[in-house]
Amino acid sequence: MRLDKFLKVSRVIKRRTVANEACDAGRVKINDKTAKASAEVKVGDVIEVLFGGKPVKIEVLDIQETTKKEAAGELFRYL
Repeated sequence: MRLDKFLKVSRVIKRRTVANEACDAGRVKINDKTAKASAEVKVGDVIEVLFGGKPVKIEVLDIQETTKKEAAGELFRYL
């Protein structure tokens, strides 16, 4: 699954366009490497997103094309 879509589906970032802009600005890393919005996300990847000056690290636990709001937290865990 694309990185920008995973960030939206998992509700780490609320809109796909915002996720896309964060990737273009270099504020998103997969396994400590700066990633583009089109990068593939796999189970076990560690994603780091810079919100302002605060980094947030998550580990991908599952990948779903769509999910309900209540189940979105089960797709990842905070590190």
